[in-house]
Amino acid sequence: MPPSEAYPKALKSIGDHLRKRRLDLKVFQKDLAKLIGVDECTVTNWEKGRSCPAIRFKPNILKFLGYDPIQQEIKSPGQQIRQIRRVRGLSIRKLALKLGIDPATLSRWEKNGQVTIKRHRSIFVDLLAQRNT
Repeated sequence: MPPSEAYPKALKSIGDHLRKRRLDLKVFQKDLAKLIGVDECTVTNWEKGRSCPAIRFKPNILKFLGYDPIQQEIKSPGQQIRQIRRVRGLSIRKLALKLGIDPATLSRWEKNGQVTIKRHRSIFVDLLAQRNT
């Protein structure tokens, strides 16, 4: 049986991935919305490409999908930090607060991956060690 008209032809956005997984599992938008912690209209907007999920919803979205649709080959330490932060659903400000550093410092780390102050190096190393937790 061919997939329905609603089934995404290509997986270009998180909304496409959500729709595909939802249809594969035969889950209604209202049920997915409840699982993620948003309203049904929000899920509709994501699936139709009208908006993108806020970072705070990423952990529940990734849990529902079972994978990260925008996982890319991560090479630099800065990319690793950004990925850790995104998967955990944290803004730069919130992660910086948890780490006890200035948000501008964390932003610099994400951009160039270089930690120039010795006392920050252990924080940086600990954060990279947590990427799989």
